[in-house]
Amino acid sequence: MTDSILSEERIFTERELQQFNGARGQPVYIAYEGVVYDVTASPLWRSGLHKDLHYAGTDLTGTLRTPGGPPSHDEGHGQAPHTAEVFTHITVKRVGRLSHEQ
Repeated sequence: MTDSILSEERIFTERELQQFNGARGQPVYIAYEGVVYDVTASPLWRSGLHKDLHYAGTDLTGTLRTPGGPPSHDEGHGQAPHTAEVFTHITVKRVGRLSHEQ
């Protein structure tokens, strides 16, 4: 991706990201490692809650397991059975970047 495309990406604050939680017809967005993804088309995110574990409209950084490592039993860390390769799925679209500034 070129720098000009990256500079045109929408920047989401954490508060803005929370609005994309799938409620009342809203799209379903999640963030991971500073990138915001639209997962609305994924049947696994239709309710805004993925596998009774991950909520839409949140930053999931730290929740995916390390490549080659086992899932973690630590609260909020490494709970997902998969790695970041899930963000390359056809139902997942990159829509912007996450800013931690309010």
